[in-house]
Amino acid sequence: MVPTASAAPQYRNYVSLGDSFVSGPFIPLQRLDPLSCFKSTQNYPSVLARKLGITNFTDISCGGAQTKDMAGVQTGFPGQSVPQLSALKPGTDLVTVSIGGNDIGFSEIITTCASRGLTDPHGAPCKALYGDELAQRINATAPKVADVLKGIKQRSPNARVVVVGYLRILPPSQGCWPLVPIASGDVPYLDDMQKLLNGMLAAQAKAAGAGWVNPYDISLGRDVCAAPWDKWVEGLIPTRLAFPVHPNASGMAAVGKQVAAALAGTELAGV
Repeated sequence: MVPTASAAPQYRNYVSLGDSFVSGPFIPLQRLDPLSCFKSTQNYPSVLARKLGITNFTDISCGGAQTKDMAGVQTGFPGQSVPQLSALKPGTDLVTVSIGGNDIGFSEIITTCASRGLTDPHGAPCKALYGDELAQRINATAPKVADVLKGIKQRSPNARVVVVGYLRILPPSQGCWPLVPIASGDVPYLDDMQKLLNGMLAAQAKAAGAGWVNPYDISLGRDVCAAPWDKWVEGLIPTRLAFPVHPNASGMAAVGKQVAAALAGTELAGV
């Protein structure tokens, strides 16, 4: 028998932390607290809070956030005037966090690889440029994620903490040049880097005694190259209201449902 969200423990004080794959830029309706963070009322934490019936819900996620913005102020635009960890209280009993993509330079990687792919569609110019550098960036981000999880535990020692990975961005191979102009040889390379990033997050969650939920595992065929009605992550030219190369409302709903199911059942790795 498959457990349902209704079987989940009754969480009362939920805090959501993370970057734009949490906040949901351009997905209606955008919240004003602050507008510069591009938070949607349809992002996965909001979906999760509604599914679990949590009324005391604080979403302090922010587009552009890095691990340093958990304990420090995220200056600039996007940004906000308080550290994300400031939302955590001793009575917080549920925390979700998705972070690390911007530490490795997510926007830079997408822009660079797309621009190089325009003139070399069948090659692997992005892999030739970066080589092992992206794997090194991911490895260097691991202790920063560990510090974030340690900071969460220090502020909310009784909270159930769930690290949530990133939805699949690219298909396993080929891609969809020129709609998304990543060269065919770079598609598996970048997909491997995303698997490496999610794997690092899983390892850090396990080491910290936190839960782990990986939306990558449920999103095959839902990537930027999928049909508009199937995709969960928009391409460089979105077909639905969402920021380019970011989750749309369907993707957020799927992640919220996945986390709720994990909290309700036995599939929350690390807990």
